[in-house]
Amino acid sequence: MYFKQGVLLMSIVVLTACGGLPPESDPLYTPVRPAYSEPLEVADGAIYRTGFGITLFDDRKARRVGDIITVLLSESTQASKSANTSVAKDSALDIGTPNIYGGPVMHIGREILSASADASRSFSGGSDTTQSNSINGTIGVSVVEVMSNGNLVIRGEKLLTLNQGSERIQLSGIIREADVAPDNTVMSTQIADAKITYTGEGALSDANSMGWASRFFNSGWWPF
Repeated sequence: MYFKQGVLLMSIVVLTACGGLPPESDPLYTPVRPAYSEPLEVADGAIYRTGFGITLFDDRKARRVGDIITVLLSESTQASKSANTSVAKDSALDIGTPNIYGGPVMHIGREILSASADASRSFSGGSDTTQSNSINGTIGVSVVEVMSNGNLVIRGEKLLTLNQGSERIQLSGIIREADVAPDNTVMSTQIADAKITYTGEGALSDANSMGWASRFFNSGWWPF
């Protein structure tokens, strides 16, 4: 009896401790480091040395694998869609009693072999959808690849762990070196093939999410 209670208590403690751990980072967004962190020792001068990539006419903008770029997030989208459908159809069929030998066919004082049918169908449906999203802020990303045409492939993420949960921002895409400002920043609207993900985890996110039963009744699996 006491053994079972002890096992149950330990399970609750372990689950509670695991629930408080911050979410793990996505391995895909691990910062990329250059192949050589330090240049080779070359005795070629006291001031200007080979391998440091510093010239008289270059600035400090990111252009190599492992360099850091600050992305200024300024995204805003608005979309609306409406549709209305109405279908109606009426049909009628009337077949009179045929005459045989100069008179209608009768049975027990009633005309037979006559038929009539009426049909009416109608359908009316409508939908109206409006969606608006916006995100503003900054995120530091690193250069993961320098393409043959000079474009830079960037990728990075930001994870904020708060008291009641965590928020994660992930970004990847391709930028031109010419679009990088002198202060080493680039606008998110200048990123090609941009993939920006903003997600949240924790108590606040769970409270703002629909339960599994509600999702089922609002999904395409519900037949009615």
